[in-house]
Amino acid sequence: MLSPMPDAAPEPRRSHRRLELVATLLLAFATLGTAWSAYQSREWTGEQSQGYSRATANRIAVNRTSAVANRQVQIDVATFVQWVDAHERGNTGLADFYRQRFRDEFKPAFAAWLATEPLTNPNAPETPFAMPQYRLAANTEADRLEAAAAVDSNKAKDANERANDYMLAVVLFASALFFAGLSTKLESSGQRTAVLVFGCVLFVGTFVYLATLPIRLV
Repeated sequence: MLSPMPDAAPEPRRSHRRLELVATLLLAFATLGTAWSAYQSREWTGEQSQGYSRATANRIAVNRTSAVANRQVQIDVATFVQWVDAHERGNTGLADFYRQRFRDEFKPAFAAWLATEPLTNPNAPETPFAMPQYRLAANTEADRLEAAAAVDSNKAKDANERANDYMLAVVLFASALFFAGLSTKLESSGQRTAVLVFGCVLFVGTFVYLATLPIRLV
């Protein structure tokens, strides 16, 4: 009586199952990595849009505030010119009239300018507008808004770089997925092993790269 034939090739089958397990794990982890990278890329793209929106809003406010400052300078110049004209003609009453109507921000500069005796001192500043006391709050606010716009713009640029970094990770994880799927279509164990090794190396390298990137959560 013939005894049953032993399993002719148990080792190839075990190797085949191990390769299938590795391929399945690679598919699972690469899918998770792709999803996470895509999510982060979207979040950083949103941060980029918000940064550029804030920068744009600040620059619009800069234009409005600068326009206010320009109008204030025009008022100061006009009233000062009228004061000079009245003073030169000896019309003290009219000169006092214009002086009383100087804007509050102009008065300290005018007083400091008069203290230099500009009518007799050749080294005195030509006008009060050259005095350090002449400072407009609107100009200060415009400078602040411009600085804030620059900060927001730089943050938006950084966010754009982060979004691109995560999109690169998406592409690399997708490539690992491709190699994992390709390995299941190959018959040769050697070919399957080579493809899986390449896919695993690609996955690990991308994972290490991903660990260096900042994370943005809602």
